[in-house]
Formats: sequence, structure tokens, C-alpha cells
Amino acid sequence: MTKPKAVLIGIAGGTGSGKTTVGLVVKSRFKEENVRIIHHDSYYCDRHDLAFEEREKLNYDHPSAFENDLLASHLRDLMVWRGVDMPVYDFATHSRLSERKCVQPARIILLEGILVLFDEVLRSLMDIKIYIEADSDERFIRRLLRDTKERGRDADSVIDQYVRTVRPMHLQFVEPTKRYADIIIPGGGHNAVAIDLLVTKIRDILRTNGDE
Repeated sequence: MTKPKAVLIGIAGGTGSGKTTVGLVVKSRFKEENVRIIHHDSYYCDRHDLAFEEREKLNYDHPSAFENDLLASHLRDLMVWRGVDMPVYDFATHSRLSERKCVQPARIILLEGILVLFDEVLRSLMDIKIYIEADSDERFIRRLLRDTKERGRDADSVIDQYVRTVRPMHLQFVEPTKRYADIIIPGGGHNAVAIDLLVTKIRDILRTNGDE
């Protein structure tokens, strides 16, 4: 019997809003092998043609920074139960590595990233579209801690990037995508009530597809 199409859920919101937290909580409510989390950041365009100093100055919060055609192609494959070789991005050097990560399909695919709701093609593939809201100060602090601890960057560069591109791009491109959301989760990634409602909706979709 042909397997039903996987459920694709887009999780958008500003930097540090709690997108990954929501994704991990949702993942924990289902069997481990039934959920895959795809990070939009993995699909930053490969700019090996530029020197490191030039790559540092690029605007990574603009929609043009992402290779959405490749992402859409991979999502289509995953949704019909074909595995993909996902790019691996190195945030310390602002470049894509030569290695690839083999990602197997699953019943539930969570696509998270600041601009996953901006691209019309990506939105058209989604069964559920979510936007996570959080206070801007909290988001900045989370980003600062993440980039210095996990991505090997110094605080000055993180602050400079936030002022130069992150905040203005959030106001211009990220926050307006809230209008496309089916569900808006206020308070970041710890809104238990909203997450419970989301999990219930996913189970309903899976039952409709005969897959739960």
C-alpha cells in the first residue's frame, strides 16, 4: 500500500524566538523515528567564491541568502518518502561543507527558520504554518548566547550583525510573514497550551491520512 504524504509543518519567527524549542517539544510527543526537523539555515547559499572577510559582511537575514529551490526539492522528496542528502553549513566560516547529511523521510517534517513563511513555494508545501512570537530583548540575548557558545563567534561581531542586518531584516521581512500563519504562538517556545493544540492538530491530520 502506498504511504500517505508526510505532514510538513513550517515554524517561523524571529531569531531566538524559540522555533527550535517548539520543534523539539513537538518531536518529543511522537515516536522518535516519525519526526524530522529540517533547519532552513542548512540551506544558506554556498559562497565559496568569496573570501572569508567578504562572507562575514553578507546579509544572512535577507530572503536571497537561502537556496530555497534546493530546499523545496528536498522537501518534495521527503514528503513522498524519498531520502535526501542535505547540505551541511559551517557557521564559523560562513560556508557550506563538502560533506552531506543523509536525511530519511518521516511522517512529520518540521521546517524551522526565520523566513520559512516568506517563500511562496515553501508555504504551498506546508500543511500547517506557525509563527513564534517573543520579546525582542529576549530574542537578542538568546542569539548572542547561541552564536558565541555554539557557533564560535565573538560578541562584538554578533552585536554588529544584529544592529546592521538582523533587526532591520526582521522588521522588513520576518515579522510580516506572521500574516501567513495558521497558528501564532505567543511567549516563545514555552507556551504549553499552544503546543498541545498543535500536537492535537497533527494527530488529527495523521488520522485523516490513515497514518495514526
